[in-house]
Parts: sequence; structure tokens; C-alpha cells
Amino acid sequence: MPYPPHIRSVRITRYVTPLREGGSLPAIAEADDGFLYVIKFRGAGQGIKALIAECIGGEIARILGLKVPEIVLAGLDPAFGRSEPDEEIQDLLKASTGINLGLHYLRGSITFDPVVNAVDPLTASQVVWLDCLLSNVDRTARNTNMLVWNKELWLIDHGAALYFHHTWENWQEQAVRPFAPVRDHVLLPQASLLDAVDADYRARLTADKVIAIVDLLPDDWLRAWTSGQSPDEIRSVYSQYLQTRVAASATFVKEAQHARNEHI
Repeated sequence: MPYPPHIRSVRITRYVTPLREGGSLPAIAEADDGFLYVIKFRGAGQGIKALIAECIGGEIARILGLKVPEIVLAGLDPAFGRSEPDEEIQDLLKASTGINLGLHYLRGSITFDPVVNAVDPLTASQVVWLDCLLSNVDRTARNTNMLVWNKELWLIDHGAALYFHHTWENWQEQAVRPFAPVRDHVLLPQASLLDAVDADYRARLTADKVIAIVDLLPDDWLRAWTSGQSPDEIRSVYSQYLQTRVAASATFVKEAQHARNEHI
């Protein structure tokens, strides 16, 4: 992928349809570039931090060579949605004025099914390593958050990742913890190459790349933080957390291998 990473900004011009399977009421919408996006709204229950996790998680996956739909910053005008007849959706749109997050809509994609869709050990190990790094609890057999598009595996929905930021103060401690929920990861049984992936990804995910990804976060998402920190201070915590976690990757790799041995 191009480096340094870059995220385009678009304006939402048309609300197409809600995606009711998502608890936060994401929607398909059209933007001023003519493309359709799955929009994650800042006014949804999970709030801004879900957008931050989506942005950081998706762009780390991309820089490691995994397939993620293009992420955009999707601006929403205050007047948008006034004519929306559904009161719940109208309230969501009113609460989401400003910068939201969109993922390019993969038309014709199908949900990954572990019974039907085979994944090779290298890809499985790469996805498991990524989700351990991000502490992503949301890649289970019940909710895989992966799509098959053009016969390729695409990763979506990292909004539940980086859950350390919900208890912000002890990030140093959380950065070096293993990731126990990996035992429920849908690809863990196939992830037999974790040591090789760990060596490769630790070398690839350098400090400058982590900082470049975190720097993509707009100030608009980082104001009025409960800790009172400035946007730059908040970005610094995310960067330090991720760099610390990469350096301590042996901890979560060992946890994943132990959980996999129990599975098989």
C-alpha cells in the first residue's frame, strides 16, 4: 500500500438504507464522489471511540497487507436527514453531524462462512495476530466480520477493537496483557504459522508506521476527551500503546498458541 497512509474526505449526499443487523445502526449511503459507503455514525451508541478503533484497526490491517475496504472520513451536514421518516434514524443523523467514518461498499460480497469458505494457514495466522494486537473481540464464528468478495477475504468492522481506550488511565498495563478472547477467534484452528507471522509483522509494523496511522485521526474526534488531554496527547497515547503492544507480541502469540493447542 502507499506510504504514508492517507484517508480521503467525502460528503454524504444520500442516505440509502440502514443495515439493521448492526447494533449501532450503520447504513449504506452515497457520497459526493458517486460511490456507496457503509457509514459508521459518531452518534451511535458506541460513539467516537468505535470510529477510532475502526480507523486504526483497518489501516493497520491494510499496512500489513491484509484486505480492508477503503476507509474515508465522511462529513455529515446538520441539515442532512431532516426528511427521514424513521425517528430513530433521524435522531441518529442529528447526533452525527460532523465527521463520521465510511468503508467502501463491496457490492455483491458475501459473509464469510467458516464451514464453506476455506482459509489458508498463513492468512489465518495473519488475521489472528492482527486481532490479538488490536484486542479485537469481534471475529467469532457467530459474527466473523469478514467478507468474501471477488474470491478474496476482506476484513471489516474493527469498532470493538482497542477496548483499552474505554478505561484510558491504565493503558500501559493493558498494552502488555495477553488476549484471552482469542480462544473464540473463528480462524484460530487454522492459525498454525503464528511464530513466522509474528517475526514478519513485528518487523513491518515499525514505530513510524504506527505514528503515521494514528496521525490520521481527525482532531474533531479527539476533542472533549474525558481525560482533558489535547488531540496530540491522545494520539501519543494510542501510538505508545500500539508500539508497546507490538514489542510485547510474544505474550499474545503464546496465549493464542496455547488456546489453539486446546482446540486441536
